[in-house]
Amino acid sequence: MIVDVHTHVWEYPCHLGESFIADAKAVSGEGYKDIGVDLDRHWEAVQAVDRAIVLGFRARHVGVLVPNEYVAEYVARHPEKLIGFCSVDPQDPDAVEQLDHAVQGLRLRGLKMGPIYQNVATTEPRFRRILKRAEEHHIPLLIHQGTTFCSDVSLEIANPIQLQPLAIEFPRLVMVVAHLGHPWINETLVLIRKHRNLYADISALYYRPWQFYNALVAAMEYGVLHRLLLGSDYPFTTPQQTMDALRAVNRMAENTNLPRIPEKAIEAMIGRDALELLGIG
Repeated sequence: MIVDVHTHVWEYPCHLGESFIADAKAVSGEGYKDIGVDLDRHWEAVQAVDRAIVLGFRARHVGVLVPNEYVAEYVARHPEKLIGFCSVDPQDPDAVEQLDHAVQGLRLRGLKMGPIYQNVATTEPRFRRILKRAEEHHIPLLIHQGTTFCSDVSLEIANPIQLQPLAIEFPRLVMVVAHLGHPWINETLVLIRKHRNLYADISALYYRPWQFYNALVAAMEYGVLHRLLLGSDYPFTTPQQTMDALRAVNRMAENTNLPRIPEKAIEAMIGRDALELLGIG
């Protein structure tokens, strides 16, 4: 079973603000491509995998507001392939009620959060109460705990090591750290080794090839390759591009004495049944 645990759908300008787009263009330079998502193009991209998780995203601070209803309507068209995750913003007073509606009313099956985007630290009560309710609903959490291209954000609240208290406080809440928590990849690796309810996805890493190679080597050396999940971060990359990059990662070590990732481990990562691990299989 090939599962992409990290894909986005959103439209510009309906769901993405001008500041978000401006920051994306600033870091991309001439390489910028339109990151608005036509649903037909998303559907075409996920044909490369058996199942795909589609993420809502609510982060008013950076101008991203993808309605949970939008995600729910799309995944309902293709229930055999797509799984919807909701998102709520801790800055909304009714965030917990929004989560209840998304799970019970819209039948979304997981939660996406991004403290750095939402400008709310994981230590704050308004953040933790959302995770408490997610645990009560028995749904998994995909959390962006790492850096971002957005400029008006605080890196002080972004280090994945800050997830350790949450992993202890909410032991029944299965969490996936997006993008291996980059650039704090080693912190993420020791976290997922220590806490059985934590995993990480490899989305949006391969286009920094040296970082990607070193991340997988470090995961191998820490013995946690089996806790890494396939993710693309569509539309920034596609599932097929991500799988191709995984299978090509050892080119970095050609004609050197550098370590190689076993092909068996690479194929296991691609074929890992993430839905079963997340409890939504």
